[in-house]
Order: sequence, then structure tokens, then C-alpha cells
Amino acid sequence: MLHGNPTWSFYFRHLIKALKETHHIIVPDHMGCGLSDKPQDYPYHLSHHMDNVEKLVDHLDLKQITLVCHDWGGAIGMGVAARRPDLFSRFVIFNTAAWRSRRIPKRIALCRIPFFGTLAVRGLNGFALAATRMAVRKPLGKTAKSGLLYPYNSWKNRIAILRFVQDIPMNPFHPSYGCLKETERLLYRLRDKPMKICWGMKDWCFDSVFLSQWRERFPEASVTEFPNAGHYILEDAHETVVPAVRNFLTAEYL
Repeated sequence: MLHGNPTWSFYFRHLIKALKETHHIIVPDHMGCGLSDKPQDYPYHLSHHMDNVEKLVDHLDLKQITLVCHDWGGAIGMGVAARRPDLFSRFVIFNTAAWRSRRIPKRIALCRIPFFGTLAVRGLNGFALAATRMAVRKPLGKTAKSGLLYPYNSWKNRIAILRFVQDIPMNPFHPSYGCLKETERLLYRLRDKPMKICWGMKDWCFDSVFLSQWRERFPEASVTEFPNAGHYILEDAHETVVPAVRNFLTAEYL
């Protein structure tokens, strides 16, 4: 299970609880996120996150992998799967993308402005804190909100949140543009593998346009739309999302 920005492995807690008795679950925190190290001079580019995941897969000698991904976890995980398709057997997709796009919400673009973005994201915790309101359709409980924010309690510990925002490749000169382009090119290798897409339809970032692109690229995928869920679909609708995922995984074994 691969999380995005500005979450961490805590985001998957409901799914972990539901599957832990029947599946071997591995939920890493990306470098700079969650409880992982937060080096201040690390590149934090897409290729580095992909390399970290691939090294983990090789170190644990994983095969027949089910990839569950959300937000940046899609670009990272699908990038690894596209270049190592023999290791991956199926996919569960939550509000994410794994290709280039010219679409970027203004509220995210603001966080990319030099100096202002750094102050807002690292100084005021504006990105992670705002996400606890803007990424959901129903208010988070105290425990959920505290849990999501827990690792990002200082300027130093918010380094990766800013770097992820800065790493969105909007032009060919961006360091991660070529990496994402290559992932996009190789996605066809995964087209025949089982895929379950669960999509929060109230997501202002990964909206219905992105969902349409998933449908186009993976026409055989099973898609379930959650009309009242936002970007944090597992916060808004875990009561219905988790059974949908469990049913997909069970059906694939039959």
C-alpha cells in the first residue's frame, strides 16, 4: 500500500485492519513522510521514491504483488509496476494518476510559489492542515485528524510535503518529467491485470477527468464511484470502500 502527500501509512489503517488476517500487508512511509527518516538534503524526486519502493520489493523478494495506491502512491507504485510487471498481479486504485497532466488546482499551484510556498507549507503547515478540511467531505474526528498530522509537527519534518508539491512536473524541463513520461509510456504492460478503481467523486484535485483517463487506459477495470467522498476516500467512505476492496481481492482468488 503506497500513500501520497500529505498522508502516511496511517491513512490505510481501516483497510489494514480488514485485511491483516488474510493478507501479508506492507505499508511503507515514503522518505520524508510518516515515521521514515526526513533528511533535509535528499532530492525527493519521483525517480528516487520509485527506486526506494523497488529496492524494498527486491529486498523482501516480493512476488504476486497487489498494489494499493493513492495520490502520489499511484505515480510511484505504477511506475515501479510498469517497469517490473512480472512482479505485480493486480491493482487497487484510489484517486490518483500515473501520467503527465497540465491540470493543477490553484490552491496547489500557490504552494509552489518560491518563498511563499515554503513559508505556507513548512512554516504554517498549510498544506497538511488544509488537507484535513479540503480533502474530506465530512469532518474528520479528532483521532483521525491528529493521526494524519502527527509526523508533520515541525519545519524540519514537513520537508517532504513541500518537495512533493514542487515535484509535480508541469513542463519538460522539470527533473521528474522524463520519469513520469516513461511510466505513462509503459502503462500498457499492466492493462491485462485485474484492477479495482474506487473513486471519490467530490475530489477537487483528482476529479472525474482523471477517472475518465483511468477508464480509457484500463477499460477492463472494475470501477466503483463514491459520490459523497472526497480525495481522502478512505476517511470519507471506508465503511463502503473497504468491503468493495475485500470483495475484489476475494473474487480474484476464486
